[in-house]
Order: sequence, then C-alpha cells, then structure tokens
Amino acid sequence: MIETGQTENIRPLRFHETSGLEDWRVVGEGACAFFRTETFAAGAAFVGALADVPADGAGDGSGDGPDVDLRPGGVLVRLVSVTEDYYGLTTRHLELARRISELARAHGLAADPSGVRTVQVTLDALELPAVLPFWRALLGYENRAGSDEDLIDPLRRGAPFYFQRMDEPRGGRNRVHVDVWVPYDEAGARIAAALAAGGRIVNDADAPSNWVLADPEGNEACVGVAGPPGA
Repeated sequence: MIETGQTENIRPLRFHETSGLEDWRVVGEGACAFFRTETFAAGAAFVGALADVPADGAGDGSGDGPDVDLRPGGVLVRLVSVTEDYYGLTTRHLELARRISELARAHGLAADPSGVRTVQVTLDALELPAVLPFWRALLGYENRAGSDEDLIDPLRRGAPFYFQRMDEPRGGRNRVHVDVWVPYDEAGARIAAALAAGGRIVNDADAPSNWVLADPEGNEACVGVAGPPGA
C-alpha cells in the first residue's frame, strides 16, 4: 500500500518511480492515463465507476478528484491539484492513480501511453504585466497558482498559456510557439515523425527534457518531457 497519510507536493520523477503506476505518464498538466475502449458505452461505464473511487485515494474525504475526458475511442484521466497556492502533483495522487488503474483492469481496459499529450501556447513578451491581462480577459483564463507567467483555463479544458520574458526585441523568430508535452517514452517517436514530415531540430541542448523544432517555414514548436526515469 502506498503511504497516504500526510499530503506532500511531489515532482514528476517521484511519481514515475512509484511502483504500480505504469499506466500513467506525467506531462505538462499533471499525471495522465489514456484507457482505450471499443465502445462509447464501455467508456461511460468506466467513468461511472470512477465516481466510487475516493478522490484522495485513502477515503478520508479530502483531496481532489480526477479530470475525465470521455470519447468514443477511450477515456483520458488526469490527476492534478489546483489550489490557490499550488498547481501540480501530491502524494495523494499516487494511491489514487493505482486505484484507477485497478478499476480500469476490472473493466477490461488497457492503458495506451501514446494517447497522452498536452499542448501549451507560449508567447514571448517584453512587459508581462502589460501583456498578460489582455490575454487573461480575452480567454477568460486565470493566473496559475504560484506563477505570474502562466494562465490556465478555470474549466481545465483549454490549452494553458505561458508568457516567456524577453530582455529585448528579437527579430527573425516567431514570438508565439506551441509546446507539446508527451510521455517520456513517446518523445523519440513524436520527434521522428515531425522530422519525417519536413521539420528540423533548431535546438536540442536541453534534451532529453526539451527539443526545439521548426516546420519548413521556420515556425517553431517545443517537445517537452516531464520527469523521465533516471532524469
């Protein structure tokens, strides 16, 4: 049994090093597992059963429950704590993830890590206090806990926005790009596919946690990995 007494904030590596969580991958917005289903009804039955899993993994009534996305081909489950002062994983998610995996197996569902990904939009800005309020109002987003550089969807559906500080105007490069967070064991295949489709690597100095790619016209995107084992 995973210890669930005192709740502590944890890093992705701690999550990945915990046994029994092989179905799960930490990406940009928490720990996710994608369970493939043959029918929408099978997915709906699994989602209905999730309501009986204690949100804290221990059953004492505290903690927060999972985000669930039900589609005809599968169910994506995401675990992330969103409070006024923290956005990320806690020790409660360790036991909760294990119990959700057990429930999936009881429903005959297998996890497919290739179905896990999150996307973030990044904007370069010279004056964040001047730029960020515009996007917060336009999108209907909120500041992410503990950060004055991130905006998140309060409904936890839309892609988050990250504002990257620039020291001086920069010519010749885009000031908006997309960050794609993928499982640690899917990054190689995703990058290879992008290169085969005409892309190129701009910078891999931060590999194996981050690669900067560009399309044939120079539009950039980053591939990010959160906490692979051994990192």
